Amino acid sequence: MSGSGECRLKGLCIKASPLGENDRLITILTDERGIVRLAVPGARRPKSSLAAATPLNYLSLQIFGKRNLKSVRQIKILKSYAGLGKNIECLAAAQAITELTFLLVGNDDEQQNYLSCVLAHLDRIYLYEVSKEEDIKMLCISIQSLIHLLAIGGINLPIHHCCKTGEPIIPPLGNWEWNCYYLPNEGFSSIEDPQSNLKINASEVALLQRLLFPELPIKSNGELLGPKKVWLKILFIIETWISTQLEKDLSSLKMLREIYS
Repeated sequence: MSGSGECRLKGLCIKASPLGENDRLITILTDERGIVRLAVPGARRPKSSLAAATPLNYLSLQIFGKRNLKSVRQIKILKSYAGLGKNIECLAAAQAITELTFLLVGNDDEQQNYLSCVLAHLDRIYLYEVSKEEDIKMLCISIQSLIHLLAIGGINLPIHHCCKTGEPIIPPLGNWEWNCYYLPNEGFSSIEDPQSNLKINASEVALLQRLLFPELPIKSNGELLGPKKVWLKILFIIETWISTQLEKDLSSLKMLREIYS
């Protein structure tokens, strides 16, 4: 950084709003500084060279100023995800990522690997192709993206150990009498608990555990593991976990539920 406070920053624009008559205030997710808010002079003027300061653009920015609110001098688009608005499913999935990001990442809050994880999942959403048949793939992609981000953000879904005993949860596949009990305030218990509001069988627990892996759980024939009702059950777990642990509901998850219910 120079004496004038000038430096270069890379980040994903996750919010933009008007600032004054011609300027724009943008919120950027970065690796080095977490969430950063910047003023973009003249970005709302016609044919402005800074017009790229819009949500879901991955940007390289030249910034300057010594004040708390620094300004943008130059912008280069590294990748645009503007096409995620092509359908309501992709839009809801992308919005869920940005909503959760505001809850997990603070100002000047360095988050190792968080931005790269966000970009990887936005790439997956961007490449999604709408099927004419009933397709729950975007629901699955969205759920897995949130599970990954919760883990990086330190609010991971504790599906591998019993919240009561600390013992590993190893689901006995094929045993339909075995159950695990979900408690939004604590996690998952292998011991029956009257405060639990959801019972989960062995195959559902195994599916939840696999969602921490990088890839979606796919059968050998290329189909996704689990029927729609199971994925909606997992969506409920994610919704209530976020609501309880972060004290905030994500409107985008309500949208996803309406789409797939």
